[in-house]
Amino acid sequence: MHETLYRKYRPKKFDEVIGQESIVSSLKSALKGGKTAHAYIFAGSKGTGKTTIARIFADALGVSQNDLYEIDAASNRNIDDIRAIRDAVATLPFDSKFKIYLLDEVHMLTKEAWNALLKTLEEPPSHVIFIMATTELEKIPDTILSRSELHTFKKPDQAVLKELISRTAKKEGFAIEEEAADVLAMLSDNSFRDAHGNLQKIISSIVGAKITLANVEEISGAPKMVLVHNLIDAIGGKDISKAIGIVATLREENRDTKAFMKLLLGKVRNIILLRISPQLEGELKKELTSEHLAFLKTHADKKNGINSDTLLSLLDAYEKVSYSSFPDIALEATLLKMLEK
Repeated sequence: MHETLYRKYRPKKFDEVIGQESIVSSLKSALKGGKTAHAYIFAGSKGTGKTTIARIFADALGVSQNDLYEIDAASNRNIDDIRAIRDAVATLPFDSKFKIYLLDEVHMLTKEAWNALLKTLEEPPSHVIFIMATTELEKIPDTILSRSELHTFKKPDQAVLKELISRTAKKEGFAIEEEAADVLAMLSDNSFRDAHGNLQKIISSIVGAKITLANVEEISGAPKMVLVHNLIDAIGGKDISKAIGIVATLREENRDTKAFMKLLLGKVRNIILLRISPQLEGELKKELTSEHLAFLKTHADKKNGINSDTLLSLLDAYEKVSYSSFPDIALEATLLKMLEK
């Protein structure tokens, strides 16, 4: 069976981890000083590396597969499940110094299960370490938080995901256009896992060894960058007819309106930032192609319809588009309100 890119390129060592430098540094220091905690909480959104770093940490501690227990707390969430763990922790490891219990989606535990787990955390055996992974930190009881070492995983930014996509494509024998990597990074929703998944979808669908922007737009359903730029031109020039025509094109081509809005927001934001802080050009050069940067600078140098009010209106539209059954109409309504003034 073909191995997924996410599994194939999952980091195996701390030095291979990207985007979570502060967490890696803290864990490495604890290992070096022999000051590991008995309970950790790894909190962060999906695909940010919580499980990956937990496994690397276990390996660095010398914990074998026989002594690493990965438990889905969403399926094993009741008091009887935690009681079974509580009884098992008393036994010594098979062939390691420690036993590690990795509880994924731990926020799904019932109140009774939390209470049962708390008793174990209050007086844990010296050979046991708990790592509790969650996407919803606010659901973790304070009594558990106070007895655990918290590490908050940050979402990878556009530049990190773009670099990951470009590097992985090269390892797989593909050349990828810079704009193509940029759009794939945007579509990955701040997730390493999604970045690999989106790239795999493209690789599986193309002929040849070059990934172009057109490939990404066609296969992923992502909006065409030219439409994003055309709408920015229309907003800047207060051309309502052109703006509404672009929304009609999105509808006709069955493009993802939410993804379109995300691209649009990013570019409008960068235009405004370039206008008020021209020194940011150096940072943007790391993320954008020279062609796209030149486009943004053209609008940044103008006093037109693109301003902070524009950004606020588009942010409001993005929220509406995200939840509307008619996302194209939500965008259309915002543009009418903005440009009819």
